[in-house]
Amino acid sequence: YQMYHAFALIAAAWAAARWPGGLTSASGWLFVAGTVIFSGSLYVLSLTGLRWLGAITPIGGLAFLAGWLCLAAACWKS
Repeated sequence: YQMYHAFALIAAAWAAARWPGGLTSASGWLFVAGTVIFSGSLYVLSLTGLRWLGAITPIGGLAFLAGWLCLAAACWKS
């Protein structure tokens, strides 16, 4: 997920250059937040064994979904 959303972050940067606005900016930040929360929590979970971090992992997944929705909406509006 981290690798694929790094490509999504590049796409969001391209879209922000082509269609500047709040939605493209929000999509980029949501991809960053999703990567940190989703992938970061899984990394920390696997390295430390802190089981409670598994509960916050879906928040990162929701950030990924919201990022894709914002990016799609920005493309649709332009």
